[in-house]
Amino acid sequence: MRRIITPLTMLCALGLALTGCLGEGERAAGASAAATAFEELLRSEDGTGLCAALAPDTRSEVEQSEQKVCAEAITAQDLPEGGDVRSAEVYGRQARVVLEGDTLFLSRFPDGWKVVAAGCTPRPERPYDCVVEGG
Repeated sequence: MRRIITPLTMLCALGLALTGCLGEGERAAGASAAATAFEELLRSEDGTGLCAALAPDTRSEVEQSEQKVCAEAITAQDLPEGGDVRSAEVYGRQARVVLEGDTLFLSRFPDGWKVVAAGCTPRPERPYDCVVEGG
């Protein structure tokens, strides 16, 4: 059976494609905003806010590694100042946000983007090395 593509079908397909692109752009903007907020909390040394911005497993890992409550443990980490966002890439519910001086990995949760790993530096042919990361 031969199908005929009508102009209306083409417009519908184009609309779906554009909607998908806008959705990805909106997710990248959300991840970038979460990374920027995390950096602002880091500059102000707001331990409570930083912990709220972390993914649950990452928060637990920080507490366990320092043997302190998260708000104290996170400010004891040697996290670099990230600066402005250079790029954001979204892969489903995961994102990588590259800043001037840091790379953050985030995951999308029901209440928004949360930092899974921070203080990450790339290593050739190997995974990133991160100061803070979930288990």
